[in-house]
Amino acid sequence: MAIIDMLSWWYTTGWGVFTRKLGNLFASLADFFSISSLLRTLFQPYRQISAGETSANASLDSKFHAFIDRLISRCVGFVSRLLILVVGFIIITVSGTIGIVTIVIWPLIPCLPIAGIILTCTGFML
Repeated sequence: MAIIDMLSWWYTTGWGVFTRKLGNLFASLADFFSISSLLRTLFQPYRQISAGETSANASLDSKFHAFIDRLISRCVGFVSRLLILVVGFIIITVSGTIGIVTIVIWPLIPCLPIAGIILTCTGFML
């Protein structure tokens, strides 16, 4: 009776619980890497640095230095956010691939001990 209960849970409730947890994993990974926030602020200055703020009466040289400071800050911000986005997408893609493979082989997992016993009895070796 316990085996029947385990198998009925495995093929109904267990499969649903696993897929919900997998969906929660994707949501938490997207939240951890802040994908939407990184995309929204991709070209903003690094760490919100307001490098080289100048007044309207400042010299052309100081305005140029402030422009270069802001440009460098934006480039650093772009590169750092882009790297985090790439790493985040890679991790989410790998997790998704592993999750899909696990969902597909989920029904076969209870059969593995039986297959192992049959293969052992027939003398199968790798």
